[in-house]
Amino acid sequence: MATADRSAGRISFRQVWSDLLFIHWEVRPEAVADLFPPGTRPDVIDGRTFVGLVFFEMRDLSFAKGPVLPVIGRFPEINVRLYSIDRTGRRGVVFLSLDCARLLPTLTARGVYGLPYRWASARRLRFDDRLLYTVRRRGPAGPRSHVWATVKASERRTGPLDEFLTARWGLHARAWGRTYYWPLEHEPWLFRQVDLLSLEDGLVRAATGLPVAASPPASVLYSPGLPVRFGIPYRVE
Repeated sequence: MATADRSAGRISFRQVWSDLLFIHWEVRPEAVADLFPPGTRPDVIDGRTFVGLVFFEMRDLSFAKGPVLPVIGRFPEINVRLYSIDRTGRRGVVFLSLDCARLLPTLTARGVYGLPYRWASARRLRFDDRLLYTVRRRGPAGPRSHVWATVKASERRTGPLDEFLTARWGLHARAWGRTYYWPLEHEPWLFRQVDLLSLEDGLVRAATGLPVAASPPASVLYSPGLPVRFGIPYRVE
C-alpha cells in the first residue's frame, strides 16, 4: 500500500474517487519535457518517466465543509497525466487533459482553476468482476477511449514503481500566468489484482502527440477507491 503524506492544510474541497484504473506507458523524459509548466520538469525513476491514463468515478463532491453537491457531484472522469517535480523538490502530477461527463464542473474547473477539463460523453459499468469505461470527447472528431478489465479479490503488493506512480500528494498547474502547486491528502492506497482485457485509446496521443497507447502498458493498477481532500493552491513560479 502507498503511504499517505503530510496534511494538505486548509481544505478547499472534498471528493471520493472510486473504481480507479491506472494505465501507464514509459516515455523518454525529453519527449514530454515541453509539456510541463514553467518551474517544473519530468520526474524520473531509474532515468524513466511515464504517461498515465487514469479512469475513475468521482462522487460526493463538496466544497470545504459544505454538503455534497447533488447530481453534478458524481460523474466518470478520465485523465491523461505526467509526473512532475519542481525546483523545491515537491513531486506531483501534471494533467494534460481531464475528460468529464458533467458540463458545470468542467466549466468551473477550467474557468476558476485553469485545469484542462474537457466535456465528454463517458460512462462506467460494472458486471460482477468486469469493469468497463468508455469516453468520447464532445466536438468534431473528439478522441475516444474504451477499456475492459477484470478485477480480482486478491490484494496486490506494491513496489517502487507503483509508489512512484501513485504516491503523489499534489498537482502542478499553470493558471493566470503562473505555476501553482495544489496539495492533496488521502489514506493509503489499497490495490487489487487486475487483468486488462482490452484497450483502445486516442486520449494519450491527442494530449502528447505520442503513439504510446499502441504498445502494451508498462503498468496496470486497480484500486477500489478512497476519499480525497484538496488544500489551497499556492504559487511555485
